[in-house]
Amino acid sequence: MKQIDFENRYRDRWQQLEEWLKTGDSDTDAAALDLPAAYRSLCQQLAVAKERQYTNQLIDRLNQLVMTAHHRVYRQQTLRRNTWLWYLLAGFPRAVRAQIRTVWLATALFLLPALVLGIGSYQNDALIYAVMSPDQVWQFESMYDPGNRVLGRERGSDSDLLMFGFYIKNNIGIAFRTFAGGVLFGLGAIFFLVFNGVYLGAVFGHITRVGFVSTFYPFVIGHGAFELTAIVLAGAAGLRLGQSLVDPGPRRRLVALRLAGVEAMKIMYGTFLMLVIAAFLEAFWSSSTEIAISVKLAVGALLWLLVFAYFTLAGRGAAHLGEEVPRGA
Repeated sequence: MKQIDFENRYRDRWQQLEEWLKTGDSDTDAAALDLPAAYRSLCQQLAVAKERQYTNQLIDRLNQLVMTAHHRVYRQQTLRRNTWLWYLLAGFPRAVRAQIRTVWLATALFLLPALVLGIGSYQNDALIYAVMSPDQVWQFESMYDPGNRVLGRERGSDSDLLMFGFYIKNNIGIAFRTFAGGVLFGLGAIFFLVFNGVYLGAVFGHITRVGFVSTFYPFVIGHGAFELTAIVLAGAAGLRLGQSLVDPGPRRRLVALRLAGVEAMKIMYGTFLMLVIAAFLEAFWSSSTEIAISVKLAVGALLWLLVFAYFTLAGRGAAHLGEEVPRGA
């Protein structure tokens, strides 16, 4: 093979690899690149170029590319054991910030209906019955009755441990439906965000109207920092899937969906962990009536502040390492 044919055959691959190594793993096209496989192919191409005595300019270019790729592969291998730690400390919040416009859109789709129904249900005691049945309304009222020994517990659930399992199943189910709905060109994610906003807003407004403020808000403020944020993030991940189908760009829709899926899962793994934390707090902390209201409110405010600071500050300035979806997940 002549050198010109050799270069024409592999030029696009070399350029893709060079651009990826410059921009780092956060680049969208990185999802389509198998770095170890690309590195092995590059080594073979360098060996062929040397054997056939191609120009020094080409050999120097390939040699430099091999050295850079080798360094990146080595760094990823040394971090592999700590991939999950890196993901929690930097990868997750960076993945959220990379999709910040979609996150803000999901926030608006969730929060605005919640505010409308919250204010409406507070001012009009009949409005909540447009959202749920009288039995459901009565059940919510009984859950936050100040006379309860334990708050928020479903009827028939006798222990905090049972409620922990129930909350995990319920919360992750809501998040997964919101995320998976994104494959319907984003319409499913939009529906579940708006629906959950309407539902929760109606509950907030009605419970406030009936005067259970001293039990309801101390109950929700702690785990809400994780649960409500996670629902919004699941919606944002679903919207990212929908965006790839509505506007795939130069790629085919299936390719665009696969690449968007990699980006979305970088958010969803952390979202599932947040929901487990929320379920633990809801079952063992929020439901307790032995903890002073002032303590619950203070801890809840602190948790909201920590969540906000985590997504705002964590991972800034960190090297572009380990951005792949955590292995083994």
